[in-house]
Amino acid sequence: MQCDTVWTNCRLLVKAGQPVIDKGMIAAKDGRIVYAGPAADYAGETIELQGRLVTPGLIDPHTHLVFAGNRAHEFKLRLDGATYEDIARGGGGILSTVSATRAATEDDLITAALPRLDSLLASGVTTVEIKSGYGLTLEDELKMLRAAKALAHHRKVRVVTTLLGAHALPPEYTGRPDAYIDEVCKRMIPAVAHESLASAVDVFCEGIGFSPAQTERVFMAARAHGLAVKLHAEQLSNLHGAALAARYGALSADHLEHLDADGIAALRDAGTVATVLPGAYYFMRETIKPPIEALRAAGVPMAIATDCNPGTSPLTSILMAMNMAATLFRMTVDECLASVTIHAAKALGLSHEIGTLEAGKACDLAIWDCEQPADLVYFMGFSPLHARVFQGQTV
Repeated sequence: MQCDTVWTNCRLLVKAGQPVIDKGMIAAKDGRIVYAGPAADYAGETIELQGRLVTPGLIDPHTHLVFAGNRAHEFKLRLDGATYEDIARGGGGILSTVSATRAATEDDLITAALPRLDSLLASGVTTVEIKSGYGLTLEDELKMLRAAKALAHHRKVRVVTTLLGAHALPPEYTGRPDAYIDEVCKRMIPAVAHESLASAVDVFCEGIGFSPAQTERVFMAARAHGLAVKLHAEQLSNLHGAALAARYGALSADHLEHLDADGIAALRDAGTVATVLPGAYYFMRETIKPPIEALRAAGVPMAIATDCNPGTSPLTSILMAMNMAATLFRMTVDECLASVTIHAAKALGLSHEIGTLEAGKACDLAIWDCEQPADLVYFMGFSPLHARVFQGQTV
């Protein structure tokens, strides 16, 4: 069969958890996989990979990649003993980034985000989710989402955008959280849906964020406008946000350090992905870990993400996120690889398109200068990436 490109003589991981295929081959046409498996009879421009490992392109399913400003001084405050809540209640935290982001132009945000994106791409990422949430006005949230989508015109990468208007209470709404939720539900969500600027809506459901009742209002508005939902849940306390998210068929519930048994059961029954963010756990020096063993026992799909953001996880390597998840949370190599491929795709509603190397899916590949999948979890601060392939094109 005639194809555009054929990659030969590789060690091929078609799907995380399956055995690696020696002397594997991938064939692609029009940006999509035609065949992935043992060497077979396909013709096209041939790229000899000399035994290199090939995996699906990696997926980072939770980032806040677009923002302005710098919060290194808050890092110092935390090292000196302040808590995340202390900093937030003192006017720092998310709101300091909000101020800088509001002052930035769309071009400023793109320019600032590109080096962070480049670092993710250097760790094998071909798909990245980017949230808004540092504008907290209609105009600034739309500006953030436009900047995020524009990144896909500057780099060969799939960008999935999420509206996180309910990230924090802006200063102009101090003491009036329900009024701000009205703004999110009645103005932000309809505008984002009308302009197709995001495929999902997220909320920070937490004591220093928004209540479950307020979260549910946002979910209802999102669903009414045809948008998927996801949730920052159980990061600092247990408000039973994961169970709420599951009731609304959320794509994912993220963080989950304080997740309980009822929440785990709800995620399992709904098929909602549990996304863990080891970078935030590490950077904030947390001591309560997500209940990985219980999630594993329940069969809840788990994803890993960098949570790249300026305040709690300035991490721009999905490989390092995997190493942290393995070391800190005791996730296995197979779990880590599934978490940035199959399950990350599910967390973005893209299982039909990416996450495995199967005929009909996008030809997104990560080609590595190593022989075994464990190398991708083992190394710290080093990327053995040889090449990325995005929609059939080496980039």
